[in-house]
Amino acid sequence: MLAAIIGTFLVNILLGVPLFICLLLAALIGFVFVDFSLAYRMIPQQFYGGINSFALMAIPLFILAGNLMNTSGLTSQLIRLANSLVGHLRGGLGYVNVVSSVFFAGVNGSAVADTSALGSLLVPAMKKEGYATSYAAGLTAASSLIGPIIPPSIFMILYASLTNTSVGDLFLAGVIPGLLLGGAFLVMNYLYVRKVGIQSQHARASLKGVLSAFWYSAPALIAPFIIVSSIVFGFVTPTESGALIVAYALILGLLNRTLSVRKLIEALTDTAILTGTIFVIIAASSVVSWLLAYAQLPAQLVVYLEPFKNNPTIVLLILSAITFFIGMLMEEVSALMLLTPVFFPVAIASGVDPIHLGVVITVNITIALITPPMGACVFVAAAVSKLEITEMFKSIWPFVLVAIVAQIFVICYPNLTLFLPGIFK
Repeated sequence: MLAAIIGTFLVNILLGVPLFICLLLAALIGFVFVDFSLAYRMIPQQFYGGINSFALMAIPLFILAGNLMNTSGLTSQLIRLANSLVGHLRGGLGYVNVVSSVFFAGVNGSAVADTSALGSLLVPAMKKEGYATSYAAGLTAASSLIGPIIPPSIFMILYASLTNTSVGDLFLAGVIPGLLLGGAFLVMNYLYVRKVGIQSQHARASLKGVLSAFWYSAPALIAPFIIVSSIVFGFVTPTESGALIVAYALILGLLNRTLSVRKLIEALTDTAILTGTIFVIIAASSVVSWLLAYAQLPAQLVVYLEPFKNNPTIVLLILSAITFFIGMLMEEVSALMLLTPVFFPVAIASGVDPIHLGVVITVNITIALITPPMGACVFVAAAVSKLEITEMFKSIWPFVLVAIVAQIFVICYPNLTLFLPGIFK
């Protein structure tokens, strides 16, 4: 049955059928193997039930908040801050690229938006500084992976809605792994700069310049602290936190006089389009997830992993390997929605902490954003840098390897994810 579902999905993807229809057709084939009479009742029920969740309302709100800050020009101040801090270093723009992604992560949380925004500004500048175009584009795509790991994270909200896990704990748990991934790319850039021989081309910013950059970027930097603290300390739910940060972004835009009616309409339009895309995929994925659970696929997977049931690390490495290959072939939201209900009972039975599992799955799904042939950030980076997609596919693999090494650290050292949630319990 599983082979038929995957085969149907891949064939339709290759034919260019919209993703949510691919998922529904795959589910329809699956019902043939289980009990086709269930299809008439369960497909509409699960399709609606998959998005009938109060927790999921946080997703459009966080997307809207990020769009409002982008259209208001607040995020451009983050690049200015990163440049004032590390732009003077040898090969400084590579470091600016990564540090800007860390700052962007707390505002936007979208890897694709990060790649687009940073790529259009930094890739041409990095080329002038001596970076190869393929490396500059690859670093932009890879560093954008930090966005969905450091809160706010749409992937973590989806995982929490599927597993009844605390969104606040997941947000806290993602901070250190996100910084670890950023640090890994900083080290990679350090080695590249010395290998290629890129020199420093920018003067160190004065203390006044650094303080000025902090002052103008402070409103955007405060946003993630508002989100996380309000949830962790129980003042609001994740959905209410999303509404709070939207109000914050609106007020900032109005006070700074950078948010016009036209920009507001653009932000609302972009949010509606992206939200509709995500939610229809969630709805269709929920049908397939229910079908796999009904066919007791998790129980079958537990049997296969029985020899490793006393070794949570090995179980996570195996599940991560499966996720990596599936992520190469599927869109990230649908992969998360399909794999989480299957992996969660398996991992919990093996003694894996649900918060740790959530971060591991989030990082795995995020890495899929730069793995060919489906990685969305690879296509965006190729477009903004005017590179052939085949060239991007060839040059992205060193960045994928660095991300995998960081993921292995997250898996092998659970305290990297559990330290911050443990402090606030």
